Amino acid sequence: MTLQKKIYEGKAKIIFSGPKENTLIQYFKDDATAFNAKKIKVLEGKGEINNLISEHLMKILSNNQIPNHFIKKISNREQLIHQCKIIPLEVVVRNIAAGSICKRLGIKEGKKFKDPIIEFYYKNDKLNDPIVNNCHIISFGWSNEKELLKINKISLKVNKVLKRKFEEISISLIDFKLEFGRKTSDNSLVVADEISPDSCRLCDVNSHEKFDKDIFRYDKGNLVDAYKNLSIRLGIMK
Repeated sequence: MTLQKKIYEGKAKIIFSGPKENTLIQYFKDDATAFNAKKIKVLEGKGEINNLISEHLMKILSNNQIPNHFIKKISNREQLIHQCKIIPLEVVVRNIAAGSICKRLGIKEGKKFKDPIIEFYYKNDKLNDPIVNNCHIISFGWSNEKELLKINKISLKVNKVLKRKFEEISISLIDFKLEFGRKTSDNSLVVADEISPDSCRLCDVNSHEKFDKDIFRYDKGNLVDAYKNLSIRLGIMK
């Protein structure tokens, strides 16, 4: 592990100061959490796999001119990233109905949406990350109208790129969560946090085998093995 100063510890990652100005080190833990950390377990090897998968997917974003905070992987569990001021929103992009939207709106799980649905949630564990709309976001100063348009545009582009990538290996991208930040170096908007099976719902197109954290949420099998299988399908691991 890095010897840098610890700045923040979340449920799945630790953020340390970086070796240069406007950089940070992101460390992937083995902790698995669900239901807003009401369910927690340490799963050996999970952090290393998520580091690999997030690196791979962030590079795909970069190759498609989608701005993000990733610079390079520096160890089995660590990434060097651009320092950002995180916008306190979780941006969820949904292609197929699953999870909370089914409970909230009485939609049958598995329903394919004609167009992707974007939802915003306020990042606050004590409040269980409540859903919010543009009026809340602008009124409370978390973002502004111009930036929200950029967030929507980037989110839809990420969806298009990742959906295509997963379809190449016969996996459906059901939904996923993004976080955004403003780089401290130039205040530009970038995709931050991670993109991994911790933040996506993924399943095999034919067998419906799952490759995401729902396995842990609902005790459906071995989460680390599922993440390993996903990394093999992506060509990251042998």
